[in-house]
Amino acid sequence: MMTFSYYPGCTLKNKAKDLDEYARLSARALGVELEELNEWQCCGGVYPLSKDEIATKLSSVRALMKARDNSGTLVTLCSACHNVIKQVNRDMLTDDYIATRVNNYLGADGQYHGETKVIHFLEMLRDTVGFDEIKKRVVKPLNGKKIGAYYGCLLLRPAKTMQFDNAENPRIIEDLIEALGGEAVIYAERNECCGAYVTLEDKDFAAKRAVSIKNNAESMGAELIVTACPLCQYNLKVNAAGGVEVKYFTELLAEALGVKEGFDE
Repeated sequence: MMTFSYYPGCTLKNKAKDLDEYARLSARALGVELEELNEWQCCGGVYPLSKDEIATKLSSVRALMKARDNSGTLVTLCSACHNVIKQVNRDMLTDDYIATRVNNYLGADGQYHGETKVIHFLEMLRDTVGFDEIKKRVVKPLNGKKIGAYYGCLLLRPAKTMQFDNAENPRIIEDLIEALGGEAVIYAERNECCGAYVTLEDKDFAAKRAVSIKNNAESMGAELIVTACPLCQYNLKVNAAGGVEVKYFTELLAEALGVKEGFDE
């Protein structure tokens, strides 16, 4: 059993419990244990662009320090958390101004210089477990169901920092869908913004974006959309109610591996 340090984030403890629990069940079935960090704090949900904004980076740095001291690798799942923590890790590795100020603030708590490797759960599936191995473990294949992957913004951009997949033509979720026995549907808006945080100020705009994405996926034959982002899930399901169904990719994975019943929704 392989063990990785794991940062779930706030939303996966309340509104997106199924994203988290299906991931844990699936990981165990694949020989991976996600060891949740002790006493982690909210990452902030949004990466602070100002170089003088140090306080909001500290929770991410503390999580990174714990992961460094545990396994050396930190697995994330929420797209927003992944984006924030990976960008902060980049800052600590490459930006002396930010790193010096953060470490001065931490003082006796320790020093951090970007030593931790940050990966998304999907990257763990692809690079550690392997999609070929996952295909062998499938007990309830998706039998050619047509599924569209929705990436959104945060997994892919900024591309040079995230290095998750090709930002303009990603394949990682499609490859997982095919490993589970489904048919991946490619559509134009799978890596465009759903409206995200704009929904707090302009719900109509977010709804317009979400409807456009769902209509585009349906027009290409998708019977289902899967995502990794709780906010994208909200926008696509609530702000664009009706139409093609939207699920977390982890639910699809747990179903195919035959462990979905292990989580009482």
